[in-house]
Amino acid sequence: MQKSLSYLSSAIGRKQLMAITGLVWSGFVLTHMAANLLIPFSAELYNKYSHALITNPAIYLAEGLLVLTLLVHIANGVKLTLENRGARPQKYAMGTNGSKAPRFQSTWMIFHGSLLAVFLIWHLLTFKFGTDYQIVYDGVQMRDLHRLVIEIFAQPAYVIGYALCMVGVGLHLSHGFYSSFATLGFYHPRYSPMIQGLGYLYSFVVAAGFIIPPLYVLMTKAN
Repeated sequence: MQKSLSYLSSAIGRKQLMAITGLVWSGFVLTHMAANLLIPFSAELYNKYSHALITNPAIYLAEGLLVLTLLVHIANGVKLTLENRGARPQKYAMGTNGSKAPRFQSTWMIFHGSLLAVFLIWHLLTFKFGTDYQIVYDGVQMRDLHRLVIEIFAQPAYVIGYALCMVGVGLHLSHGFYSSFATLGFYHPRYSPMIQGLGYLYSFVVAAGFIIPPLYVLMTKAN
């Protein structure tokens, strides 16, 4: 037990925890994005999906796991960032070919990560704890979440802020996806470029998938 705790408190242990918790959330945002794509197509399907999700007893375990992994991810991210800055107080020199310059996503991970933490609270307050409309399908009463989503996404200011946050999600994922696999040992000169490319594709698909529904609602439902 003591060895395990010592390992988890080490720099490499914290980096690997960052990688694992980041991949957990990468999987979550992908499924969440896929569910959001139901919004333009069917209010009934979207509401039934949401109802099935929140009435499943396993939802409490899943939410607990997501909260725990998020807290671990944030705590380790902040600590590692402070340690790295303390160990390297001077910025990298910019070479003529930019080879020594840190990647934009890596350098700003702590900043758009903080933005996403604020957005998550905003998002939960808006939707999870927002107006509780009710509707009945096949004799089953459930929350009409689709109605709330349409009301919110019909507001231009909200959609602009939401879209900017989703760009932040894409930036965070584009670096985090690749670095997580590299940290966990999945690094090879032959395959790493492919993993990095998949990371860019994944982050683009997720960000675009989140942005499409609010843009659709704004263009079709806004007064």
